[in-house]
Amino acid sequence: MKLLSINVFLAVAWSALWNGFSLPNLLAGFAIGYCALWFARDLIAQGGERRYFRALPQTLVLTAYFIKELIKSSIMVARDCIAPRPNLHPAIVRMPLDGQSDAEIFLLASLITLTPGTLTLDVAEDRSALLIHSIYATDEAALVADLKSGMERRIRKVFRP
Repeated sequence: MKLLSINVFLAVAWSALWNGFSLPNLLAGFAIGYCALWFARDLIAQGGERRYFRALPQTLVLTAYFIKELIKSSIMVARDCIAPRPNLHPAIVRMPLDGQSDAEIFLLASLITLTPGTLTLDVAEDRSALLIHSIYATDEAALVADLKSGMERRIRKVFRP
């Protein structure tokens, strides 16, 4: 968390030096600050702080993956909304979870719910599974495998790189 704060400070300082607090300027400052911190990681990062240099790129990968899935599923749902015969196969599926923290489960459940066509209904009391409703569950095993190899795997990489 300390390195993230330093990186944000470097982004703001970069924007102040260029006399413009626009989004491209802040993003450029953040990227340059990240590179500077990465080159100085042996001097400033002790133990667990090195995790920042693996977690931040994985967060960007997760964000790109989610945006791709969001666009893909939005197109599918929009297509079925205007189609005379929608291709819907609704089902409630139980997705087993690999031992995860509360934050990982929360993020996974939230991203599944934010994706059009899917909704997280419940988390098992022992945190071993999620109940998910999907309108495109022609093959329930394939749906679970897709969610586990997609979102769940990428979330695990962010939290446990």
